[in-house]
Amino acid sequence: MDDVRTWQIPGRVNVVGEHLDYNGGPSLPCAIDRFLTVKARPREDGVVNAWSAGRKATFSTSVGPGDVDDWAAYVAGSVWAMAQAGHPSRGVDLVIESDLPVGAGLSSSAALTVGVVSALDELGGAGLDGTARALLAQRAENDFVGAPTGLMDQLAVVHGQEGHALLTEPLADPPSADPVAFDPTAAGLSLLVIATGADHSHAAGGYGQRREECERAATELGLDLLAHAGLDAMLTLEDETLKARLRHVITETARVRAAVRALRDQQWAQLGTILTASHESLRDDFQVSCAELDVAVEAATEAGALGARMTGGGFGGSAIALVPQSKAGPVRELVEHRFDALGWAAPTVFAVRPAAGATLVP
Repeated sequence: MDDVRTWQIPGRVNVVGEHLDYNGGPSLPCAIDRFLTVKARPREDGVVNAWSAGRKATFSTSVGPGDVDDWAAYVAGSVWAMAQAGHPSRGVDLVIESDLPVGAGLSSSAALTVGVVSALDELGGAGLDGTARALLAQRAENDFVGAPTGLMDQLAVVHGQEGHALLTEPLADPPSADPVAFDPTAAGLSLLVIATGADHSHAAGGYGQRREECERAATELGLDLLAHAGLDAMLTLEDETLKARLRHVITETARVRAAVRALRDQQWAQLGTILTASHESLRDDFQVSCAELDVAVEAATEAGALGARMTGGGFGGSAIALVPQSKAGPVRELVEHRFDALGWAAPTVFAVRPAAGATLVP
């Protein structure tokens, strides 16, 4: 078993800066201390075996888009993306374990694709750097699975650092991920994740529709990317839906810059205000929230959170709340009470800390 390699890949939460990565704007995610593990052993044939949660998938290294579906498509897509980049695998056995809730908007799919790409790189000696791995993982999701994601998630799970968020610029040349000190625990705070249980998927239609609307708005403004628009662009667009999407992109970009300043100045209450304002913009202007996320955010702030917002692509998934540690219990209790009163399944509420990125376990 000496030829087995083990990779530990974190999930991520996005502190602020939602739907900006594919629009050319900045985001402020952090890797979290919930992980996916990929154990990989090379084979001499062209067969890929993948096991996860009692399920097994088997396919050839010559796999192409459309050949594999469900969870295994992310594994197959990673194998395909490596081969397309000139790094084919001779075959591999993969065992995947995770304490990341699937569909919770915590980037379990990015963790999986980054983990498989990292394992194939390590076994094959391709010598890719972290950003190259992130780009190939994104290609697996975009071109094989059909999920039109930006690069923020992959950059976060590759480049994460303990006690830091990352100011990411995914469409910079090259893509950048600069650490910004972010240690809520040291400030007597908890960063809570509220996994609502409402299904979330980038491959579903809503995410792609928002991306198409942003591209259409940019085209009408004569821009390559919507985040390059100035405030006066609001006067140019006539379509109210496109105007709302633009308003979110402009204001969310400003919120990312303000959040970085708040963190550098240790202005935690100000950061909380920014989080809540981001949620309101995502709910009203970008229209990617849902009832469960809105109730979670409302209950968290009512129970004493400094601020809260949905995190991830939306249409379900999770919210985050920045909470004084003494208020963490009351926040959890009120969120659970509100869900129960509405007849919804209980949410899963847990604290996370900023964590290191993808790591080869010694």
